[in-house]
Amino acid sequence: MPEVTLAAPPALAPLLVRGAVRSPFRRPHPDAAFPRDRLVLPGVCVDAARLARYERVCGFPTGAEALPVTYPHVLAFPLAMRLMSARAFPLPLLGLVHTSISLVRHRPLPVGGEYELAVEVAGLAPHRRGTEATVVTEARLGGAVVWESASTYLARHGEGSPAGRGAEPGDPLPVREEWRLSSDVGRRYAGVSGDRNPIHLSSVTARLFGFRRTVAHGMWTAARCLAAFGEVERVRVGFRAPVLLPGAVEFAVGEGAFELRCGERVHLTGTVGV
Repeated sequence: MPEVTLAAPPALAPLLVRGAVRSPFRRPHPDAAFPRDRLVLPGVCVDAARLARYERVCGFPTGAEALPVTYPHVLAFPLAMRLMSARAFPLPLLGLVHTSISLVRHRPLPVGGEYELAVEVAGLAPHRRGTEATVVTEARLGGAVVWESASTYLARHGEGSPAGRGAEPGDPLPVREEWRLSSDVGRRYAGVSGDRNPIHLSSVTARLFGFRRTVAHGMWTAARCLAAFGEVERVRVGFRAPVLLPGAVEFAVGEGAFELRCGERVHLTGTVGV
C-alpha cells in the first residue's frame, strides 16, 4: 500500500465541504475501487487545553498523565476525513453512518508524547443495508504501535443487500446510571473533535437528514460510556440506534460488557477485552 507522509494535519472544513459536494455523485458498491494510500502524520503533539475540553465533555477525569483510550481517534480524524472525502472513495460522506469501532491500547499513552498517526481504508464489504467501509488507524510512539482502531462506516442503499451483521438481542444488563443529555452535547463535542456533521449541530439541520432532533455523535456516546465504565485496554463498540438530543438514557453494565439504552431501545453495545 503506497504511503503518503503529510507535513501538517489536513484542514477539516474544506474536507467536509468537498465530501458533501461529491456525495450525490458517489455510487457505493462492495466491489467498488477505494483509496489505497496510507496517510501518515508524524510529530503529533497533544494540545493540553483541547484535551481538557474533550475530557470534560465526555466525562473523563481531567489532568491525567495518559490519554483516554478514545482520544487518538480524535487526533486522527482529519486523516480519515481526507481519505473519505477523496475522489477515489466510493461512499457518500453525507449520510455515512458510523456502525462500530474496535480500540486496542497496547500501553499507556502519555499526554506529552510525540505520536505518528497512520490511517488507511482496509476494504469494503456488503452489509444487509448497503456497503460498509473499514478504516484502520494506528498511533506509534518511538517507532512502536501503542494504539490502534478499526472503524466501520455504512452507506445505505438498495433493499435487502445479501449480507450483514445482524445481532440477536440478549438479556438486558443491569442499569448503573441514568443520564439526562442536554441539547448542546452535539455542538460541544463538535467543538473539541472537529466532527461538524450537520445532524449533530441542531434540530433544524438534523431534520434535513430525516432526524426529528439533534443526534449525539456516536464517538461521544462511546467515550461517555468508557469514561463511566473505567480503564480498558481492548473494547469493541457497536452503534445500534441514534441518541436524540435532548434526551434521557440508561448506562448498563455487566461482566465485560456495557450498553446504552432507553427502555427497550438499545443505542450502543460494548464488549471489553476482545
